[in-house]
Amino acid sequence: MSKDAVVDIEGKHLKLSNLDKILYPAAGFTKGQVIDYYVRIAPVLIPHIAGHPLTLKRYPEGVDHPFFFEKNAPKHRPDWVKTAPIWSEGNNRYVNYILPNDLPTLVWVANLASIELHPSLSLAKDIDCPTMMVFDLDPGPPANIVQCSQVAMWLRTIFDHFGLQSFPKTSGSKGLQIYVPLHTPTSYDVTKPFAHAIARLLEDEHRDLVVSDMKKTLRVGKVLVDWSQNDEHKTTVSIYSLRARERPTVSTPVAWEEVELALKKKDASSLVFEAKQVLDRVDKMGDLFEPVRKLRQRLPKLAGIEEGKPEPIKVGLEIAAQAAPARKITKQRAKTVHPSATPKKKRRKV
Repeated sequence: MSKDAVVDIEGKHLKLSNLDKILYPAAGFTKGQVIDYYVRIAPVLIPHIAGHPLTLKRYPEGVDHPFFFEKNAPKHRPDWVKTAPIWSEGNNRYVNYILPNDLPTLVWVANLASIELHPSLSLAKDIDCPTMMVFDLDPGPPANIVQCSQVAMWLRTIFDHFGLQSFPKTSGSKGLQIYVPLHTPTSYDVTKPFAHAIARLLEDEHRDLVVSDMKKTLRVGKVLVDWSQNDEHKTTVSIYSLRARERPTVSTPVAWEEVELALKKKDASSLVFEAKQVLDRVDKMGDLFEPVRKLRQRLPKLAGIEEGKPEPIKVGLEIAAQAAPARKITKQRAKTVHPSATPKKKRRKV
């Protein structure tokens, strides 16, 4: 692939630069390959992120060099790149976020060496209303994605009890993320305390494996159920986004059966996917995350939230009461897989 190229995509003129620059040294994966991946994954990626304010995570010198986040759209952007002004309390001004609505915009973003894409959980047109609730399951070594799979199954059991469908994806890094699509009127004042209460509930039931506090000292050998992503001012890595790891891994949608199998076999490698594998999976399986972008669901009404001043402990008690059958099932059927656990030796017959 040449160093530079000029292309026309859907009638838009783009100049692509440094296409042979290696962004993943360990894999020899170039900037041109990053762009090629995003072009090929675009049919399933763009429907998920279109209309959502996008934060770029740029690695101009590659994944082994410093990066920076970029929220405000660069001034040198083409006039066809759509943006949305969103008020920033921290900056006390409007920030013009990129709206990744089409293939030319996605290619232009990739050409900026924005390896990772971090969209808002809200649409720009209704920034106060999250379209989904998300849980980021982050393992503290020696815990890994196998222990995350256990926590994910517990989460699924609770949401099943509430009649809510949930969908898993790999973070593309170390853990798993669980999404609960909503697409109904709500606010972060509802989803954030609800998520916090669920995290506290899991922590209370499984203190040997689950933690809801982000302090690193508490996370050794445990899984952080990060509920704090449910916030207007935070973003979560996009489905199908590349990650800036040693190799070009991708935040990949997976079936619950795959999560269950990884847990059963204690096989962390079965939930790690690189760019080519993800493209092959989409060809064979389609978009496993398609329901997340349109499934309409409502969170159960809880007094602690409806009163206007939600307290995680109060909300958690109400969730605990409503989810009691699910908690019972969780305790009976879910066997904790702790990272320090070793298989028991079989008794020899004499």
